[in-house]
Amino acid sequence: MTTSTSTNHNFASALTERQLEASFANIDWHAPWLYHLSQLDYLSETISSLSRSSDNQVNSDRYINDNQQTASIAKVLNQALTQQGAADTQSLPRTKPDADNHPHTLQFVPQDALPEGQGYEQFIGTTGKIPTRDNLHDLFNGSIWLTFPKTKAMLNYHHMLEIAKCSEEPTGSKNRGRVRDTITVFDENGAVLVTADPNIGEALVGFDWQSSLVRPRDKWDDPTQPDDSAQAAVYIFGHALLEQLLHPRKPLCAHSIVIHVTQNFFTLPLAERIRFLDDKVAEYMDTLLSKDDVTPRQLAPLPILGVPYFWAENEDSHFYDDAFVFRSGRRKK
Repeated sequence: MTTSTSTNHNFASALTERQLEASFANIDWHAPWLYHLSQLDYLSETISSLSRSSDNQVNSDRYINDNQQTASIAKVLNQALTQQGAADTQSLPRTKPDADNHPHTLQFVPQDALPEGQGYEQFIGTTGKIPTRDNLHDLFNGSIWLTFPKTKAMLNYHHMLEIAKCSEEPTGSKNRGRVRDTITVFDENGAVLVTADPNIGEALVGFDWQSSLVRPRDKWDDPTQPDDSAQAAVYIFGHALLEQLLHPRKPLCAHSIVIHVTQNFFTLPLAERIRFLDDKVAEYMDTLLSKDDVTPRQLAPLPILGVPYFWAENEDSHFYDDAFVFRSGRRKK
């Protein structure tokens, strides 16, 4: 009976892995919300190649039975990290140290490298090693570490601060608290509106979709054709949101922050835009998460398919008439 149960479990696991491989093939690497990802060409070519090889039964069986293959996504991300460092002639990104930790160079490792009983965030903060499973969620998480390493390290730093506070409480609190809740919401589902027009940012925060997304459409940047004269763009930060966008649905809503820039931002090459933005978002989140009254409600809702040039249907202004998606709202002062 035990052998049969074990065999069934292994068979179920094999089916799960094959389904995950199939899901990798569903990634549209030309989707406008992916254009900002660092090492996009390498990731798209490598993941597409892995997906094609999984169609071969021999390769698929090898993937399932060879334990070394379980680290494939971590290996891909590490190679992308190395290539990025070489291209930028910079040292590899590191964790942000707190009072008890030194900075650690980032490295992606298989999920089973995470010691039993140790928290995910604490393991990253104390080792620089990012546990990575062979699934889409962790592929996109890794891609955001590549793209916004300083911001991701800042979020981890604040996780660590909150974990330390919790451990100092006499009874030990199981409540994550508002800081960690805010981190998690932004980390999983965040987006960054960058704008040189303050009115667009104010309108978005105020749920004024006409003044933020519709009437100033000609001011928005097209990710596929960057425009020096643009004054607004959205870059997705949340890796869970990227995963959900494999199957775009109109109600998908990001939790966003607004970063104000000068017009010069939009004259920069994409890689320079993202490096600049990583610094600014890290500073923004450090300030936000240091406030006593921080809550996820301070992240502005943004129906992500309403971003100009993200979805063909939003070229028609009636797309925004859907009150279920583009809701009016009141934000507490």
